[in-house]
Amino acid sequence: MAEGEFTLVKQYLQAALARPSLELSHSTPASNFDLYVILVDVAVWERDLPTLQKYTPLAAELVARYEHKLYQAIIHRAQGVAHRLSSEYTDAETQLSQALEGFQKLETRWQIGRTLYELAELALARTDKATARAYFSRALVAFEEMEAVPDAARTRAVLASLGPTSATATLR
Repeated sequence: MAEGEFTLVKQYLQAALARPSLELSHSTPASNFDLYVILVDVAVWERDLPTLQKYTPLAAELVARYEHKLYQAIIHRAQGVAHRLSSEYTDAETQLSQALEGFQKLETRWQIGRTLYELAELALARTDKATARAYFSRALVAFEEMEAVPDAARTRAVLASLGPTSATATLR
């Protein structure tokens, strides 16, 4: 989604959730299952801790029930961001690492790039600029490979704001 489109997304998703619940089936285009995951993912973009705290447990319960691998990784990332926003850095790293592993298994480059970006944000929260720079650089490669122009531009801007490289961190 382009910047600015998030303004009404949460409002529309919450309105959709107020409608009668849909059963998850192959013929159903959307369900509360999908809506919760999308709402949580939007909350990650917005750094909206109250929304993450409200909807992530609901989404996580449904995701576990249906064993949806992509959504499981999205929920791990959301939990990681929520932990980072709450200054629970060890838990954040655990969840973000699980998300990254899930996305790597699925070979979802954009999701990998987004998760590397979140790991970089975590490193910045820990005041570890070298590690942050390394994660941002990896995220940039992922975004550039798939020509995700807005994400690449945002990542380049953050890298530029970190100033000149003094040391390179080694990441797994």
